[in-house]
Amino acid sequence: MTGLPDRPHAERERRDAAVERAVGIHSIPAATRALSSLSRIDYADVFTLSEDVGTNPTAEQWARAMFGDVPGPTERLIWQGLLGLRLSRGRSPDTVAGWRITGRGEGWIRLESASWFLTNNLVVQAAAGRVSLGTFLRYDRPPARAVWSPLSAVHRRLAPGLLRDAAAAVRGV
Repeated sequence: MTGLPDRPHAERERRDAAVERAVGIHSIPAATRALSSLSRIDYADVFTLSEDVGTNPTAEQWARAMFGDVPGPTERLIWQGLLGLRLSRGRSPDTVAGWRITGRGEGWIRLESASWFLTNNLVVQAAAGRVSLGTFLRYDRPPARAVWSPLSAVHRRLAPGLLRDAAAAVRGV
């Protein structure tokens, strides 16, 4: 007996699922960087979860499992309030959580949004039991780095849980 409360098996597996991370432009494979639409990348990270979810969701299904069809209150606070991103309102086949779908291909989808000081891509890749979330930013005006630097630390702390929660959602847990 460990003295720890017994968690359900699925929850234990979800929390134990390893998420690999690559932070920094030169840490990201060129093939992944090439999926961004940005003319210059000033910040990049990619988080990858390797987990058999029992199905083969598309990259768009993964993106919707991560972010939903429309942004929730927390996403609106961060994306619109702090980053000033312009998001679409309402559900649309052309958006995920208010982000415009600006590219897609076999196993990937690219979401894009911008504010007056930065442009952002989210790239979701899905293949062979792996899902990755890449975040790419271009600093368009001087405040971008000052605003994103503290938020990026929060982003890097939350991204692994976002992937694990999406895996649970696509599994139907």
